[in-house]
Amino acid sequence: MMRFDDFKIIVEKTLRGAERALTWTEIRTLAKLPQAFPNNKWVRQLEEEIGLERKRDKGGIIRWQLK
Repeated sequence: MMRFDDFKIIVEKTLRGAERALTWTEIRTLAKLPQAFPNNKWVRQLEEEIGLERKRDKGGIIRWQLK
């Protein structure tokens, strides 16, 4: 099982290296994360701690980016 601190570092690094907002599937694939779905509690913590923003695009897809 992955610890939150490791998850946070990996997600932040992946998003900072991206040229655009990413879907969870893209983040998971690029970072080789084992979770099919992110832990909701951890996602809320990322919003507070690293400035994660999740926005739904016109097609209804949620895209992740940093403020």
